[in-house]
Amino acid sequence: MALNRLKIALLTAALSNGVIGSPALESSAEGSSNPDGYYVPQYYPAPFGGWVEDWQDSYRKSRDFVASMTLAEKTNITAGSGIFMGKLVSVKVARCNGNSGSAPRLGFPELCLNDGHNGVRQTDNVTVFPDGITAGATFDKKLLYQRGVAIGEEARGKGVHVWLGPTVGPIGRKPKGGRNWEGFGADPSLQAIGARETIKGVQEQGVIATIKHFIGNEQEMYRMYNPVQSAYSANIDDRVLHEVYMWPFAEGIHAGVGSVMIAYNAVNGTACSHHPYLMNGLLKDELGFQGFIQSDWLAHMSGVASAIAGLDMDMPGDTQIPLLGNSYWMYELSRSVLNGSVPMDRLNDMATRVVAAWYKMGQDKGFPETNFDTNTKSPEGFRYPAAWPDTPTVVVNQFVPVQADHDIIARQVAQDAITLLKNDGNLLPLNPTQSLKVFGTGAQTNPDGPNACSDRNCNIGTLGQGWGSGTVDYMYLDDPISGIKSKAKDVKFYNTDSFPLIIDEPKDTDVAIVFITSDAGENTYTVEGNHGDRDSSGLYAWHHGDKLIQDAASKYKNVVVVAQTVGPMILEKWIDKPAVKSVLVAHLPGQEAGRSLAEVLFGDVSPNGHLPYSITKREEDLPKSVTSLINEEFLNQAQDTYTEGLYIDYRWLNKNGVLPRYAFGHGLSYTNFTFSNATITKVGQMSKTPPGRSPKTGILDYNQAIPDASEAVAPDGFHKHWRYIYSWLTASDAKAAAEDVSNKYPYPDGYTTTQRPGPRAGGGEGGNPALWDVAYKLSVTIKNAGSKYSGKASAQAYIQFPKDIEYETPVIQLRDFEKTKTLAPGESTTVELHLTRKDLSVWDVVLQDWVIPNVDGAYHVYVGSASDDLSVSCQLNRLTCGPAAANEAIKAGKDGT
Repeated sequence: MALNRLKIALLTAALSNGVIGSPALESSAEGSSNPDGYYVPQYYPAPFGGWVEDWQDSYRKSRDFVASMTLAEKTNITAGSGIFMGKLVSVKVARCNGNSGSAPRLGFPELCLNDGHNGVRQTDNVTVFPDGITAGATFDKKLLYQRGVAIGEEARGKGVHVWLGPTVGPIGRKPKGGRNWEGFGADPSLQAIGARETIKGVQEQGVIATIKHFIGNEQEMYRMYNPVQSAYSANIDDRVLHEVYMWPFAEGIHAGVGSVMIAYNAVNGTACSHHPYLMNGLLKDELGFQGFIQSDWLAHMSGVASAIAGLDMDMPGDTQIPLLGNSYWMYELSRSVLNGSVPMDRLNDMATRVVAAWYKMGQDKGFPETNFDTNTKSPEGFRYPAAWPDTPTVVVNQFVPVQADHDIIARQVAQDAITLLKNDGNLLPLNPTQSLKVFGTGAQTNPDGPNACSDRNCNIGTLGQGWGSGTVDYMYLDDPISGIKSKAKDVKFYNTDSFPLIIDEPKDTDVAIVFITSDAGENTYTVEGNHGDRDSSGLYAWHHGDKLIQDAASKYKNVVVVAQTVGPMILEKWIDKPAVKSVLVAHLPGQEAGRSLAEVLFGDVSPNGHLPYSITKREEDLPKSVTSLINEEFLNQAQDTYTEGLYIDYRWLNKNGVLPRYAFGHGLSYTNFTFSNATITKVGQMSKTPPGRSPKTGILDYNQAIPDASEAVAPDGFHKHWRYIYSWLTASDAKAAAEDVSNKYPYPDGYTTTQRPGPRAGGGEGGNPALWDVAYKLSVTIKNAGSKYSGKASAQAYIQFPKDIEYETPVIQLRDFEKTKTLAPGESTTVELHLTRKDLSVWDVVLQDWVIPNVDGAYHVYVGSASDDLSVSCQLNRLTCGPAAANEAIKAGKDGT
């Protein structure tokens, strides 16, 4: 059965062709070679916000505030002052990765927008938390939330208004994708829960979170447009978009996220940054997003087109080549409004959304001023960094410490993420008296210092983070060799990735611990031939790490492998060697890489991490559409068509009967757990489709006549700094724009300014609120059946749809998980898992709504410790549970397809 009857978006509107603005800057090289069928209707106008009850008070305050602004003040707060630019028209100094314009006359500050997803980037006295992929490997909602709280506290303490995380796009579709490690794992539900808990934690501290990158940004190479080359087009059909790639965004929006960052690439032929179906139709109408949509840095490529398509904030404000202080908005947006091309209600909505998020997080009262400068580590720096020499030197860094005791949560996440893949003969845990030989540069900090490479754009020493904008500067790095030496008495370290020519004569009782790494990051940098994505290294260990293991295994009878990695690796060159008895994946542990690992190696803690992706035996075990990278394109727009559909990672492997080396969710312990006494309870009676959505109510009036041109004119005596971006017009330009109303933007067919009631699938933040109604509750008893070690267990719930439905579905799909407390030997606990209406539904592309294909039907829910280790089976139609045979879920699903 075809997965898509209706496909999404190649919009027919030109990129911009803005009448108001420089035609040279407004042009585009966008291609039209995307596959047939990937199109949708255009979607106008941009829906107003403020109809969700939880946001209405903030919207009322914001609308009154925006009504008191001049035209130039409104256009000023909807864009950045320019990359590297610092302040705009304020007495304060703004110095973050991005800085919005301000309205100092009314007390609205420049908003500090700052990376990265694992802390606060390019500043001091902060914590380097484990990366998203590491947090996802904990399969622990509590830890995900606590990590978010700590990040939010540090962001607030540094005066960061908008934190640019969490990342759920890329979702991890392509194993070699450069920024997969910023997200939580290669599954929609794992990503969704990671995003939800992170957003809750961050925003409870009064910091606006930003869920990113919407959408289809699944590799780094060719993701960005430039004046001669279009970014790739991610061609995604409607059902796949909803059930896979939008799933975590919907969850984040349901959690109340204040900002969404739009992606660089195109979707079905049109750049995300001016894609009205993605922004107006999906984000703002169907998903009911109430905050503001911001562009990724330098992803903004059009003036009027992006405004009417639903973009609310242009970051960092510049054009794609940020040299001279040009912008498609700011000055040009002021002109476009005076000319009538951008309606006043759209501008008012844009500004109101920005200010509403500010009010929603309580930033209007007592929020700390920004106290750091990403441009320098010195106490003093330029007030206007990009305008040198037209700038004074001022104090820019106050070196405010914000770490508190966050090392504890950072260490807990790093430790509970460590995933034990193999432990033959129970080699682990180690005895502190054993003779240990440690190999591999990953065991020790980069000898030039942990921050020696800008944005960690090298793979030297302990790999605690990937590289690029999603990084944080270390205040210290507790490396593995330090942790090992603190526990063991007899340790010899060979700080090399090549097996030494001369070693001590190996003894049968010696244990060799071999560290290997695999790195990736943003394609701003090329590292050892890898252009962000792992296009050069592939899925193999860097620095000949596979050979290092092979050589160690030829000399020693007991080898432990520790992998610091951004994602899945191919292990087949050595995994079956008899000497390779134990394998641990430490993922990307951040600053607490040492003690967290040592406590697992020596048995203070049982490993309890689980793989947030599958590890295949061969790259070819996955479809070419996900293993191939776009690595060569000239002038034409590259096409990345998602032909694998719903089937990424374990979903593909199960469908095609391919056994991985280690399955999604796999993770061993030093003890054993049993799952028993499972029960399932029906919580609410479901209907085939959700109840009808509520109408939008409480929407404020955004209409306004075009103001007098004087509202866009700079005040007398105002001094502009070179290369900075301003919303003020000259008096002559303002007058000319106001008189040029006959030369409006050529709106696309179907453009309208009449607000829509909203699609049937909408109705609240994330979609119809009924989608989150709990349909079933599962309870299962988990017992530590071992006699020696304490440990934590992960209960993972996977759904299997009935066999007799008209929709093709994956064999099993993760829907919920829960981590136990630490259980002593013989101790039991009971965990609860939940299934919502949405968990039981598929996206119907004809109805354009979520549908439960067989209400009260023969769904199965399997619960266990991994996607291939599911020991409990529950039948929803009978409300019964019992033990499941080995691989019953996968076999049953295959038989039913």
